[in-house]
Amino acid sequence: MPKLPVLSTREVVRVLKKAGFDYAPKKGKGSHTAFVKKDIDRTRLVIVPHRKEIPKGTLLAILDQAGITKEDLLKLL
Repeated sequence: MPKLPVLSTREVVRVLKKAGFDYAPKKGKGSHTAFVKKDIDRTRLVIVPHRKEIPKGTLLAILDQAGITKEDLLKLL
């Protein structure tokens, strides 16, 4: 299993956009930004906090919400 890199908000946003997510302006509040992706069977909503370094647990939760594996993350970087 590959080691999870330390990423900033900017890097996570870039990965989400490459994965097909769009900015959801009415969902994000204050220090968080929301992204949405509509699949055939469901709509995925991902909330990303504004941080210089996103904690590993938070990054894992973001990946889970987005349906992205660690391997996919490394490919999208």
